[in-house]
Amino acid sequence: MEDLVKQIVDMDRKAREITDAAQLEKASSEKEIAERREQIRIDYLARARKRISMNEPTERKVAEAEWEQKNKKNIELSQKLDDLYREKSEEWVNALITRVIGE
Repeated sequence: MEDLVKQIVDMDRKAREITDAAQLEKASSEKEIAERREQIRIDYLARARKRISMNEPTERKVAEAEWEQKNKKNIELSQKLDDLYREKSEEWVNALITRVIGE
């Protein structure tokens, strides 16, 4: 009977040791996973920043070219409006006066 109790106690102790070891392994694995996740995030951000810095000059060139093109178009439109105003301003003023006065 004592041997049976001793075996049960030994089995319980071994089961607790196995459980404790498994929980330590689990905690260690979770910590390792968290560290690995953080390292992956840091590596990804570093690569992204590097790509951004490599692409920045090209993107800036493209943006400046687009801005120049739009600025040129705005200057042309402004010039057309100025020319049209010089050409038709008196006609527009007379038309407005006529509409307001009703002549």
